[in-house]
Amino acid sequence: MKWLRWLVPSVALLVVLALGWVLFGGSRSRPTPPVASKVVAATLRDPALIAKGEYLAAVGDCAGCHTEQGGARYAGGRALATPFGNIPVPNITPDRVTGLGDWSFEDFWQALHSGKGRHGELLYPAFSYTSYTKVNHDDALAIFAYLQSLAPVHQPAVAPALAFPYSVRNSLKAWRALYFREGEFKPDPAQSAEWNRGAYLVQGLGHCNECHAARDMLGGTPQDVHLTGGQIPMQNWYAPDLSARKNGGLEGWSAQDIVDLLKTGQSAKGVAFGPMAAVVSGSTQHISDTDLRAIASYLQSLPPRAPMAEPGTPFDARTLSTQGEKVYAKHCADCHGKRGEGVAGVYPPLDGNSSVTEPTGINATRMVLLGGFAPVTAANQRPYSMPPFAQQLSDGEVAAVVTYIRRAWSNKALIVRAEAVSDYRHTPVD
Repeated sequence: MKWLRWLVPSVALLVVLALGWVLFGGSRSRPTPPVASKVVAATLRDPALIAKGEYLAAVGDCAGCHTEQGGARYAGGRALATPFGNIPVPNITPDRVTGLGDWSFEDFWQALHSGKGRHGELLYPAFSYTSYTKVNHDDALAIFAYLQSLAPVHQPAVAPALAFPYSVRNSLKAWRALYFREGEFKPDPAQSAEWNRGAYLVQGLGHCNECHAARDMLGGTPQDVHLTGGQIPMQNWYAPDLSARKNGGLEGWSAQDIVDLLKTGQSAKGVAFGPMAAVVSGSTQHISDTDLRAIASYLQSLPPRAPMAEPGTPFDARTLSTQGEKVYAKHCADCHGKRGEGVAGVYPPLDGNSSVTEPTGINATRMVLLGGFAPVTAANQRPYSMPPFAQQLSDGEVAAVVTYIRRAWSNKALIVRAEAVSDYRHTPVD
């Protein structure tokens, strides 16, 4: 089965690669025409523009990818793991040899808006240009001014580790034809200014769809899939559906619940753990209250979702839930409450919690096994932690208690089996 998992996407990519050569030929990538006017150096030194760019870089969480653990901010020096190999993250400080020191704004705009490097080479979509293309010219200029204001750091990029056929950049021509639509965000005149601001931030700099949507075997997300939830590649976490309407991952969440989670890392409906904790810590806690309310306004407008299929067989569900209720009473109820209500500001509720009810059960299983911390934020400097239970509970007990909390109270999610718990138990911690 392992070789089959490798063969199917590889054959599919070869087909796409061949299609790319047929449709686009073997010609070199041509640079996108530059923006209308050259940016003068004095403009990039404007303190107000730099301050705006610093804020927008935080909104986009640029440092989250472009900073090696323990390294200088924005200096790269790391590689992003993908199902297709490791892709180096570039240095975006103004070092003239290893960074953006010799880049013009037109070069930067081409990368952000068109997904093309300084010399017209196609960029791998680990750089989220599929979302950043929506960023407008003025905001892109501000971000570039901020990056150019940083102290230059000499940090050569790590070597890429992409095996054939993924290392063939020309294959990206066909990939882009399938998954990339270049173009700035266009406001919807039928919506409010607040809604449009939220849509712009979520779809563009926030690049929320890059995690909160499922990807296919080629690593792409279809154009009509938007914030419907998906497993994050290589990280073994599930980014939930973000609709707050019927059957959505945030069903029942108020606008204030969304704002609270993004600002502090916790709300009356749940707590940020895993990759989202890092996003809150490095990005969303720094977003203005006005922009956070705009984001909430947009998320609350997302359409309702179809209900999930009835999970498992009635016998499986009853058996696991009965066993899990006993485990829950012994290990969980003291903190999370007999009815899964939690303790406000201390222990998150489990009833109606999107991390508990997401389709796969990965998040709840990993939290029971490994525990974790909510993010430290300015508004929540001493968050409570979740202890790990991997040493205390067997795979069967974890499966039972996770199934119980996913089906108790108002929750109606799929069951989790012991085999799945075993897989997560032996997955290295990211």
